[in-house]
Amino acid sequence: MSPAPTILVADDHPLFREALKGAVSKLLPQARLVESDSADALFASAESHPEADLLLLDLNMPGAHGFSALVHLRAVQPQLPIVVVSAREEPTVVRRALEHGAAGFIPKSSDPGTIREAIATVLEGGQWAPPQAETADGLHPEEAQVARRLAELTPQQFRVLGMLGSGLLNKQIAHALGVSEATVKAHMTAILRKLGASNRTQAVLMAGRLAVDPGSLQAEGDAGA
Repeated sequence: MSPAPTILVADDHPLFREALKGAVSKLLPQARLVESDSADALFASAESHPEADLLLLDLNMPGAHGFSALVHLRAVQPQLPIVVVSAREEPTVVRRALEHGAAGFIPKSSDPGTIREAIATVLEGGQWAPPQAETADGLHPEEAQVARRLAELTPQQFRVLGMLGSGLLNKQIAHALGVSEATVKAHMTAILRKLGASNRTQAVLMAGRLAVDPGSLQAEGDAGA
């Protein structure tokens, strides 16, 4: 770790970002803090700070839901330690985060001392998680397989899939990304191939396996089928 570490803080709630920044500043007064409030902002920050020492990542932000951002970043920047910070504290959620590659998991109910302890442990190369992680089963094989396939997507393909999951049409995605519809269609073809999906709906449902509550998304898909 460098003398003045760079810490990425990704959370769409300003008040909790301030709480995390306060905990980091007390532990590492010289740290440079880089904030993000959406998945796109986070990916840009991570890309422009490849030397970053740590990412504190909220599970649900605009543009990425559940474990998808964690899986994507672990694939494109495996050198970056990631600590998930979440209000969801169920043992299964904690365990899934760790098995998807997180170096730590901090419940949002944690006191400042615990947050600092977790950050320090991960910065020293260790892993930190609350005790309940030990009581949960590991990843479901289907979820692990989807994660491996999702990790093969390029950053732009990941953005397209995220927008697709938000219900945007090709024309809207093209406008948002500043590319042609033909380019979006090419990305879609690659996404379907890499995920092993036969159509857009199936691709969205597969990605939904990485949601914190995948069953609810699957139920929505079945209802709309």
